[in-house]
Amino acid sequence: MAQRGGEVDAKRTKLSSGDAGGGEDRLSALPDDLLVLILLRLDTAAAAVRTSAFSRRWSRVWALLPELRFDPAPDGCAIRGILDAPEAAALRRISVTTEGARPESAAAWLPAAARRLSGDLLPCFEKATTIELNMGFLGLALPPQGVFARLTGISLRCVRFRSPCELGDVVSWPRCPLLKKLEVHDSRGLDNLLFIDSESLLVIKLNALRSLRKLILVTPHLQELSVFRIFLLLDEDPSQPVANISAPQLESLEWNEVYDPQHVHLGNLGQVQWLSTSNFVVYGPPVNRFTNRHCLRLLQQFQALYSLFLALVYLQDINDLQCLMGDIAMLPQIRFLHLSVLNQGHAFGASSFHLLRMCTDLRQLSFRLHGNGNLDAQSTCPSGCICDQPVSWKTEALILNHLKRVEFFDLRGAEHEVTFVKQLFNWATVLKKLRIRFDYRVSESKAREFCRALAGSSRPETSVEFYMYDVSTSSTYLLAPEGHGTGF
Repeated sequence: MAQRGGEVDAKRTKLSSGDAGGGEDRLSALPDDLLVLILLRLDTAAAAVRTSAFSRRWSRVWALLPELRFDPAPDGCAIRGILDAPEAAALRRISVTTEGARPESAAAWLPAAARRLSGDLLPCFEKATTIELNMGFLGLALPPQGVFARLTGISLRCVRFRSPCELGDVVSWPRCPLLKKLEVHDSRGLDNLLFIDSESLLVIKLNALRSLRKLILVTPHLQELSVFRIFLLLDEDPSQPVANISAPQLESLEWNEVYDPQHVHLGNLGQVQWLSTSNFVVYGPPVNRFTNRHCLRLLQQFQALYSLFLALVYLQDINDLQCLMGDIAMLPQIRFLHLSVLNQGHAFGASSFHLLRMCTDLRQLSFRLHGNGNLDAQSTCPSGCICDQPVSWKTEALILNHLKRVEFFDLRGAEHEVTFVKQLFNWATVLKKLRIRFDYRVSESKAREFCRALAGSSRPETSVEFYMYDVSTSSTYLLAPEGHGTGF
């Protein structure tokens, strides 16, 4: 056995010795494509470059890599030196992570990256199928010419666009003939007009574009449009932003933005089945009644939808404010209601009841609470608060005889939550499934107290499940019943 082990050790020596040890280097004798697969398993491009110290054979292999990752990134000139290697192969992916980099640092390597990904700052990546850039508000100049012939997806985040080329020119036909998805988030420099004319685009998501004044879309095959706060600096004069959108096949619309039909033309919305609107403030001063109008006006454009996303917002101190829920006098006929509530500890039963009594054809309900700060502060509101008024919602008849599935997210175990869920059992006469997910800060003892408070409230045919969040594993788990059951 000792002799056999010695043979193995000898073989290992030969395999790893290379030029330095004078032995047989069988690893370096492997074909290039296998050596490239080995180097791709290293964490970064720098680690791959360091393998050149193994032997003369390895000194050129790293240049053949089709993927490069710089994390953390060296200075821009060092990246460019690697990208400009004489035997460099075509790249299918490059990832560069920087912190506090200056614009000239990125400018040093981006043109070289474009040549490796094939093509000519943003350079024209002729063979790339997707481009994802998070620039940390570094400046980015778009290419004045060239065709992104294979590009199907563009995602730009934290970009400061530079003149003269307009983003719309780049992403429209014919420069992006195959583009399916465009995302632009939290970016600056589009100070006037964004005009996109595309036969291929299916999805457009625009978020916080900082002072855009006009949006024009000519997208005959667009299916999904998300617009969130793109006219950010014009809130004081909402008559100024103008949108003109032609998307006759649009199915999903998120419009969290100013909406006045005189200035915002969304075209034919007859195909839309999924709608998300801007926030609605439940209690507020007169100025909130003005901002709420954007939500209400958009809702009035629809008679029927499959799915509606509504967000109700409670201010912290509401006792001297007016209840504005009465301004919602109608809702489209819907099958699925996604209700999001930022309630600051206030009871949400009265406002939710006001909406549900207009949703008599409802099949599914998703209810999510949002909050920040101390959990106890979010679970209670000051004594004598008006948030639960009028209390008639607790006794008034409501029949939701189509509602079969309900899911709550981030409940905190508050008494007003128990009251609302109990009422829901009374209203939903054919409820089949109720699932409750507690906020990650809720203790198991608090969750079980909540379960006991609901015991006996549901019908025998209703399945009720409670889920807790395990911070250590970042996952949810089903809360096991106490003893022989929780009463459900």
